[in-house]
Amino acid sequence: MMFFREHVGACSTQVREVALNILQLISEGLGLEPGYFRDELSQVSLLSVNNYPPCPDPSLTLGLPKHCDPNLITILLQRDVNGLQVFKDGEWIGVEPLPNALVVNIGYQLQIISNGKLKCAEHRAVTNSRSARTSAAFFFTPSPDCLIKPAGALINASNPQLYKAFQYKEFFTNYAMKQGQTDIVLEPFKLQA
Repeated sequence: MMFFREHVGACSTQVREVALNILQLISEGLGLEPGYFRDELSQVSLLSVNNYPPCPDPSLTLGLPKHCDPNLITILLQRDVNGLQVFKDGEWIGVEPLPNALVVNIGYQLQIISNGKLKCAEHRAVTNSRSARTSAAFFFTPSPDCLIKPAGALINASNPQLYKAFQYKEFFTNYAMKQGQTDIVLEPFKLQA
């Protein structure tokens, strides 16, 4: 048991470094100051390991219904079995598992902080008729009391502020009540035009 704990701890530390490096690159790409996403904005990290057993008729059930992640960024390790799908241009598209690769999903918080320049990824997991699928998702989340708002450097006369400021715990409570209704989750946080 101790070996498992040490292995997961080491893996979590390495994935956190990868996530912070990706967030640094996103910060640079948006024109924000170095380290913008460190500290409170990415303070909490959670690991969720999901196992989807084979289903004789995959059309009867989903492994995980459609949703966008409530957090800042998600780093996903999917093994060699298809199951992750993203919604693009009105259709569900399979994300092919690649050996030794990680999938990066942008969450609602990054969409809000970027003032809509980046969009969160609506996705779901489907079952497979022949093979079980296991995935490990690392969620990087703001602290509950962290104030979330669009970055000031991304707001100007031609790019007005789209979202109001709020605490992350306020967003998460709203998100949990909406249960995958991705079209209305952001409504309470949008500024009126």
